[in-house]
Amino acid sequence: MKPNIGIINALVRITFGFTVLTWATARLAKRPYRESYLLAAMMGAMKVGEGITRFCPLTFLYDKYQQDQQQQQIEQESSTFNPS
Repeated sequence: MKPNIGIINALVRITFGFTVLTWATARLAKRPYRESYLLAAMMGAMKVGEGITRFCPLTFLYDKYQQDQQQQQIEQESSTFNPS
């Protein structure tokens, strides 16, 4: 896994993730039957994990999609200019 986010982005994700995780845990302690707080806690934990590893799966997929689109465009242009 090669890091695909910068250090500032990672620190923001860690800070935001811990904030959401703390908020959701506090709410879950009062109302444990609410599933939305559990979902928020998992999302916060995911952001903390992304910040620590400096790897975001969504950024990876977006970059891969962009590279594929660029490659297809290059292939399309080369086939248009090739008269054979």
